[in-house]
Amino acid sequence: MAETVLERFLADEAATARLGEDLAMALRAGDAIALKGDLGAGKSTLARALIRALADDAGLEVPSPTFTLVQSYETRVPVHHFDLYRLSSPDELDELGLDDALAQGAALIEWPERARDQLPADALEVELIEQGAGRSARISGQGAAFERAARSLAMRDFLASAGWGEASRRHFVGDASARSYEIASLPGRAPGVLMNSPRLVLGPPVRDGKPYAVIAHTAQSVAAFVGIDRALLAAGVSVPLIHAQDLDQGFLLLEHLGSEGFLGGDGQPIVERYEAAAELLAMMHGKAWPDRMEAAPGVYHDVPPFDREAMLIEADLLVDWYVPMVTGEPASDALRAGYHKAWNAVLDRLEGQEYTLVLRDFHSPNIIWRAERSGLDRLGIIDVQDALIGPAAYDVASLAMDARVTVSTEIERRTVEAYFAARRSAGAFDEAGFAEAYAIMAAQRNSKILGIFVRLEKRDGKPYYLKHLPRIRDYLRRALAHPALAGLKELYMAHGLLEERSP
Repeated sequence: MAETVLERFLADEAATARLGEDLAMALRAGDAIALKGDLGAGKSTLARALIRALADDAGLEVPSPTFTLVQSYETRVPVHHFDLYRLSSPDELDELGLDDALAQGAALIEWPERARDQLPADALEVELIEQGAGRSARISGQGAAFERAARSLAMRDFLASAGWGEASRRHFVGDASARSYEIASLPGRAPGVLMNSPRLVLGPPVRDGKPYAVIAHTAQSVAAFVGIDRALLAAGVSVPLIHAQDLDQGFLLLEHLGSEGFLGGDGQPIVERYEAAAELLAMMHGKAWPDRMEAAPGVYHDVPPFDREAMLIEADLLVDWYVPMVTGEPASDALRAGYHKAWNAVLDRLEGQEYTLVLRDFHSPNIIWRAERSGLDRLGIIDVQDALIGPAAYDVASLAMDARVTVSTEIERRTVEAYFAARRSAGAFDEAGFAEAYAIMAAQRNSKILGIFVRLEKRDGKPYYLKHLPRIRDYLRRALAHPALAGLKELYMAHGLLEERSP
């Protein structure tokens, strides 16, 4: 693989420190950064800024490891700072524990020349060279680490084009997708959220020659977020203002709505906030929504339908991933056939039910509580890019059976009742039909989530999602208690899919 080179002019110490932040935002466990340059070239400035950004501590003491040879930091990504100046032989790297350091986290290596060919082949090389009153940074490498670094530098360029070029950057949050978020801060301005949303990489065909994401109508570009965000804002929903956007690269600079959530200090759901969110859904479901939304002049996002094909491919995640985990073998053809037959019979019952804009992941991680506001403006909504036109009951089920929080049956009841009360006050409302659709959508969603959480562990190496499985099974049992789902419940029980078990 050919090596690629990027160059940056760093006018002063602050620019060097910003490059350190940019590299920190791209760093992952297993990455090695070889930091080259003469004495006084700025290596210490860059290394200090990188480590402080990882620690989110601007005052963190970062001594030079000249005498200790290696200094370790328990930061967001554990980082091990090596100085090889006093290394007498490349063989001594084994004694310093470079391989162990890379197995645990990332390595920042000064004087990498002393290691000769002992560094990983995909190490990212950063060379600082004095140039006039400043210095030049030459960044080279290959593979995933270099690609992440290059994208992080492109994000800095995006910030500069928006007038935020000198902003500090700190990791905010990542999610189960490839998207990530940072906090961008400038003195005298409210912090912004920098959204990194690369174009979705479609996987292999899984059915009828189409990838899963195409069948499930997963958003493929950041234009989906922008179009839906603007439509929601125009309708009176509190979503982030977009300060700047680059649709081609997938970068957005957003208003920071806050960080207070739906849980109390004891980690328990605050029922009044769930009720308020249900009332917001009722307001949204009383509006007519277009299925084409503008993201930029001449650029539109067509909101897909939450059709039967999408519902079934999502529900299939249970048989694709959850069944093999609990039974120890792939789902049989007979189980799949019975599963599809039962689900098709249930989905037939959605005919004639109310359809509207469905945000799809309307649950506590994506709702900000803004206590200083009033009415529905207290609720800030994020993560809207995967919205569909589908059964109104879906988002109510997503909220009241929150996948990340244990919602008791009492809080679930109060949440749903708050929605019903708001709908009744606005006019005629088919409560019985909605209750049936709610049970169907809750069963579909929780079946999907059982599969997703197992997939995140088995395929993506994220075992912490498995702790949520008992809660999701409980939600599924609640949904399947509705009489309309009796046949589906019988199938689940016959195959032991509702039994408590260790992952």
